[in-house]
Amino acid sequence: MFQFSLTDDPIDTSLVLSTVVSASAGANVLFTGTTRQETEGVITNWLEYDAYKPLAERECVRLYEQAVRKFRIIKCSIVHRLGKVSVGEVSIAVAVSAVHRAEAFASASWLLDRIKEDVPVWKRQVGDAQTFWVHPEQEENTSRDSNGVPQESDNDMP
Repeated sequence: MFQFSLTDDPIDTSLVLSTVVSASAGANVLFTGTTRQETEGVITNWLEYDAYKPLAERECVRLYEQAVRKFRIIKCSIVHRLGKVSVGEVSIAVAVSAVHRAEAFASASWLLDRIKEDVPVWKRQVGDAQTFWVHPEQEENTSRDSNGVPQESDNDMP
């Protein structure tokens, strides 16, 4: 069983976790990603998310099917926020159930990594000093100026 949604509303993490509970599962894992205020010295006031919804849903279904084969998960629920997400708020929730904890943890981590790489959801970081789009490939290896501030280019729009 798989559930996926994109929402403009705050994510109810208890509800997301409850959707993956199964009598067959010995492990239920919930990962939440939240907006942090500071990243490597850059202050964030809030994040903004946008998505190409039809493709995002299709890609998440594909990833779920891969996770079932790879980790033998039982159920999965993914909810991603769109629009403005303030500091401290949840931007993504990934809940997974599996027979054993190792598969539950591994699949949640794998799914999140794949979502960030494969699913057309774009993140814009808004701060007092600057506003810029953050791309998945930049999160690990962001181009920064001599002050450590991420650099924006003309290609930074989704």
